[in-house]
Amino acid sequence: MDPASIKAAAARVEEHLKGSGLNLLINNAGIVRLTTLESETPEDMSLVYATNVTGPLLVSQAFLPLLKKAAQRSTQPGLSCSKAAIVNISSKGASIQNVHMWHLVQVISYRCSKAALNMLTKCQSLGYGGDGILSIAVHPGWVQTDMGCSTSHQPPLRVDVSVRGILNVLPTLSEKDNGAFVDWEGKVLPW
Repeated sequence: MDPASIKAAAARVEEHLKGSGLNLLINNAGIVRLTTLESETPEDMSLVYATNVTGPLLVSQAFLPLLKKAAQRSTQPGLSCSKAAIVNISSKGASIQNVHMWHLVQVISYRCSKAALNMLTKCQSLGYGGDGILSIAVHPGWVQTDMGCSTSHQPPLRVDVSVRGILNVLPTLSEKDNGAFVDWEGKVLPW
């Protein structure tokens, strides 16, 4: 996570938009370290938190003026992804109520960081909702990516299926979903 590169990216996007606002920001940062309670280290906790939580925070802050501009210029009532939205890609593994797949992989720093990302999403919903910006945390499913395949088990979900599902869910979101935690099929997940 490099704050200077984040600011530079926001400036490039602003230049490309030529005065328009940004309707949709998707924070898809994510790294994992295969750790257990016994093997977790302060270094891994810090690195994973920096990428999975601080990165999305800084990206959202850098793009906030463009999101606000889109929301202000929109004639749509309420909150929606076509007006202005922050979508934070989270994980079912962050659920405190339902500790998903604990028996397969503990990944302590990943779980803790994604739970923190969910709290960031809730805070963003409270802080930016009044500006017309929807904030939501989305679990993409257990997807066949480099990170998803980092264990000895094969993830069931192909990337295209996950992406298609998320793209189908985003247009259905409104005020009632602001600050929520949903999956790629639109199902509300337990905190």
